[in-house]
Amino acid sequence: MVFEPPKRLVRALGETAPDGDDWLEKLPEAAQQAVALRELTVERVQVPGGRSSLVVLVRAADGTPAVLKLAPGRARPEAERAALAHWAGRGAVQLLEPFSAEGVLLLERLHPDVSVRSLPEAKALLEAAGTLRRLWVEPPADFSFETVADRTGRQAEAMRARAQADPAVAPLVGLALAAREELLAAPPEHRLLHGTFRQSKVLGGERMPWLAVGPDPVVGECAFDLARLVRDRVEDLIAQPSGAATTRRRVKRLAESLDVDQERLRGWTLFRAVESGVRAGRVGRPRDAELLLEFASWL
Repeated sequence: MVFEPPKRLVRALGETAPDGDDWLEKLPEAAQQAVALRELTVERVQVPGGRSSLVVLVRAADGTPAVLKLAPGRARPEAERAALAHWAGRGAVQLLEPFSAEGVLLLERLHPDVSVRSLPEAKALLEAAGTLRRLWVEPPADFSFETVADRTGRQAEAMRARAQADPAVAPLVGLALAAREELLAAPPEHRLLHGTFRQSKVLGGERMPWLAVGPDPVVGECAFDLARLVRDRVEDLIAQPSGAATTRRRVKRLAESLDVDQERLRGWTLFRAVESGVRAGRVGRPRDAELLLEFASWL
């Protein structure tokens, strides 16, 4: 089988590495080797798939359905492996192979085309939040995960540079950076976080109704993780005449349901929305940038 990377993956990797690298060129051969080594039977490449990895639906030699995932080093696959091993299937997809070649993960097969995003909005938020709660545990002592301070520090530098180049975004960037500084002054806890949690990252399973996939783990406070969920279905929020009020109610409801400080959640939601909006503008996605920055202005 020829392992052709989906267009979505090619486009997304082009955004994160505009100067290119050789990972995509080596990917077909790496996928063939990973399949042969494990004596897997390939069913299909998942399309449109993810934005940072090739996802292949396979069966093990004994017929067990599984997922083979290959990711470049900049997607931090070894951190994902460490987090999944630490969660051990509690709220997240099960890691089937604790140790393997760098950048290759063999995972429990979930229902790849069924996420909580397929549910009505209120139900989707409830189920997603319940899944996220199970992931917030003490980080393992034997792996050094990136911290929220470090990750957002890199992002803050890129935001400042963009604000200098585009004065129109400077006011929102200033608010977001000020919120970050205040939030980092006294974080209330240090937990292992999913890092990129949203409704589409929660898939239907057999062991449990819903399980999280695709973490980009980070250690920090729970409000940082929850902040990305607040803006889920942002295009629907923007289309509503009462979008701003709905957003503020969502912040309040999610904060209360997961026992997170409402103002800290609002602050991290602001920072993450502005950061995503600025990044979207920088890589040539003006429509996404417009939606995210309008959403951020409501906070």
